[in-house]
Amino acid sequence: MENAFVFPGQGSQAVGMGLSLSEAFPAARMVFEEVDDALEQKLSTLMFDGPEDKLTLTENAQPALMATSIAVVRVLKDECGISLTESAKFVAGHSLGEYSALAAVDALTLADAAILLKQRGIAMQEAVPVGEGAMAALLGLDLDAAQQVADEASKGGVCSCANDNAPGQVVVSGSKQAVERAGEIALQKGARRAVMLPVSAPFHCSLMQPAADVMAEALARINIRKPKVPVISNVTAAEVTNPDDIKAHLVEQVTAMVRWRESVLFMREKKVDTLIEMGSGKVLSGLARRISSDLSARAIQNPNDFDSFVKDN
Repeated sequence: MENAFVFPGQGSQAVGMGLSLSEAFPAARMVFEEVDDALEQKLSTLMFDGPEDKLTLTENAQPALMATSIAVVRVLKDECGISLTESAKFVAGHSLGEYSALAAVDALTLADAAILLKQRGIAMQEAVPVGEGAMAALLGLDLDAAQQVADEASKGGVCSCANDNAPGQVVVSGSKQAVERAGEIALQKGARRAVMLPVSAPFHCSLMQPAADVMAEALARINIRKPKVPVISNVTAAEVTNPDDIKAHLVEQVTAMVRWRESVLFMREKKVDTLIEMGSGKVLSGLARRISSDLSARAIQNPNDFDSFVKDN
């Protein structure tokens, strides 16, 4: 069995995330305390108790999701004796999840990952005034068709493909009117549905360039080590291990499309047969089965999940 460990992106957060891990495992509790200290903020209280509107803020959701993912990684190692760096053929993360993946394979320290994601969240939120940007999921169109929709909608505004998540699920991002226009065009071109997403900013499009500039400066001050396991880059959908390349991709990632479908197919072509989603939610596990029917997927987010995983490994 060849495993790849994957890490969720924004949208997988929920009030109560990480609480059962913190109550059951000292290793998880230490992760949340370390992130709180790094951010000089009681992020764990917000994660465990809410309120939801504050947890959902990009600057909080991003480090919170990373913290929960790394808590799972630490528990797996400290309580179950399974080291991710010895068990994984690849790691990958969806958007912010790439930072979680890098922290999981010791390319980034936990504190640096938390600080970078806090900065990233603030920068992404501030890049575009609230209400001027939007994102929409085009359901039932492949990437080529979605790209045609985005190109047509972008006449008079920014609109581009932001997430290629799975066959028939592509997200477009840009200025609000252009994205709304994309939804109408998509339905005319045979999309099953076009769903406006409840997001506070248009992620992964050219409007995020101010945030990319902020992250270029922030990453220049951070030491990234060679990962102990190859990381699949969102930008290239291929493995990357060189620290300079990792930094460059993390900057480009802010404005570039998340090539998740291709990333999963790349890992499958490299003989990975099982994806293990680490942290809050089961979004990536669900996408995996749609991307490749012969790929097994499971999620580890609660104490009970560890027992079944250890039995199978």
